[in-house]
Amino acid sequence: MGQERLKGHLDGLLLAVLESGPLHGYAVIEALQARSGGELRLPTGTVYPALRRLEEAGLTVGDWSTVGGRRRRTYALTAAGRRELQGERAEWLRFSGTIGSVLGGLRAPVPVDDESASA
Repeated sequence: MGQERLKGHLDGLLLAVLESGPLHGYAVIEALQARSGGELRLPTGTVYPALRRLEEAGLTVGDWSTVGGRRRRTYALTAAGRRELQGERAEWLRFSGTIGSVLGGLRAPVPVDDESASA
């Protein structure tokens, strides 16, 4: 799936992945790929800056740790991040329903007045 299509949705996707618990940056990338059935293969150059931006906005909190001799930053949702995720989900449901109505070929029923129905 092209990165252009993700514009405006990346933050919500990252928050959703972190909802289940803290993850280090590369684990976030792997979780996005796994949860999307392999469709979302985002490069580190897209994900890491977004994670930093979410932290600066107070939606996540990061913590450095050393595992196997390697330093890595682990991110977790804050209370503000959970609220933002709820808003992102509500907006996505509204947006995807609207787009689905148009692209899915569903049309609103055409009202029929009594005179044309009997003609």
